[in-house]
Amino acid sequence: MQTVLTQDFLFPELGVKRSPLKQARAGSFIDNMSLPVHRWFRYSAGFSAEWVKQMVQEKRKSLEFSVLDPFAGSGTTLVAAGAGGASAIGLETHPFMSRIAKTKIQIDIESDELLHAGKQLLDKAGVLYKNIAADDCPDLLARCFSADNLLQLEALRLAYTLTATGDDKISALLWLAITSILRECSHVGTAQWQYILPNKSKKRVLNPFTAFLSKIRLFSNDIALCSKSINPHKLQLREEDARNITSIAEQSIDLVITSPPYPNNYDYADSTRLEMTFWREITSWGDLHDAVRRNLICSCSQHSAKEKYDLDALLLNLYLEPIHHEIEAVCRNLASIRQSKGGKKTYHTMVAAYFIDLARVLHSLRKVCKKGSELCFVIGDSAPYGIYVPVDKWLGELAMEAGFVSHTFEKNRDRNTKWKNRKHTVPLKEGNLWIKG
Repeated sequence: MQTVLTQDFLFPELGVKRSPLKQARAGSFIDNMSLPVHRWFRYSAGFSAEWVKQMVQEKRKSLEFSVLDPFAGSGTTLVAAGAGGASAIGLETHPFMSRIAKTKIQIDIESDELLHAGKQLLDKAGVLYKNIAADDCPDLLARCFSADNLLQLEALRLAYTLTATGDDKISALLWLAITSILRECSHVGTAQWQYILPNKSKKRVLNPFTAFLSKIRLFSNDIALCSKSINPHKLQLREEDARNITSIAEQSIDLVITSPPYPNNYDYADSTRLEMTFWREITSWGDLHDAVRRNLICSCSQHSAKEKYDLDALLLNLYLEPIHHEIEAVCRNLASIRQSKGGKKTYHTMVAAYFIDLARVLHSLRKVCKKGSELCFVIGDSAPYGIYVPVDKWLGELAMEAGFVSHTFEKNRDRNTKWKNRKHTVPLKEGNLWIKG
């Protein structure tokens, strides 16, 4: 029997209501920018690391307590769960972000060794800087960096290429240090999310060599600080699709904490275009789909348009059966409205594909989660073309169909209230969808 819990639900193992403070902080990543290790790479998508740590400490009942984040992103849950004393697994299909997350949990090294390696790389870059040209750099880089900053960054990249030795931890941290200074050394504007805006400019621009040395010192200090509180051997990052989990034993996960993509048309592939272009992993925006986007949850119209999804076929998918009537009405409405819009964005197929993907994730999670486990999805609803999509309601119903026993939603904050250029006035919210295993 379905049990839909209220916002005032008392968790029996705690005997108290959920802390309003933690509830409010759950969807905010701002405090991560001042926390050791978490601050190594700014990735706006996510949630509070301190909230994750506190949640893990409250829920952990044994040394074998296991946490899973099926959308690991930059590794917030992994690092925070480790600080909370738990074992944790992160899954991430964005290849660039999975590399970042994996690097952030490889902190079982001597901090002085990293600092020494960083200074050696910087010395080599200083020599290369005097003898290289950046004539063949991709156009995006030429637009985002001054001539001198681009030369210094190219010298760092070449020095890394010449000194990196396979998959060792020091090399990985040097790579991340270079990666993490790119936006700090660019004079162009950066949107609130990860997008780069070459036609806008900012005043504060760092010198690459100075920024790199500062970043290496920060990494080194954080490693020394966290080496006793986080056991990296209990943390794993796997480049695996949460829609089809095969590497995790059934009935082995105690707690899932994650923030899946929101169906709000944010292109997670585009969010790392600058970094991937710098490392020559892509050459243009067009490369992003095959390199990244096609492997992700469908949450933007660029994805659904590129895949040329057929709405009728999507709506026949059995994963949508619990919400079929409601989602069909929304998608048909979107299909009609798009014809009057200049961009004709494929929101109608994006929404259907998104919930099929999340239903698959929920079925996959049901297999690996223990009886009595808990799942927390930090989620937000959306309203493409002003048509409301009740994400929390539909995901809760899909969770029940997957075999979970209850769900409740806690609102953390209102969204779509402060942007003057917002395209609709539909009230939106963000919060925690709690699911009981």
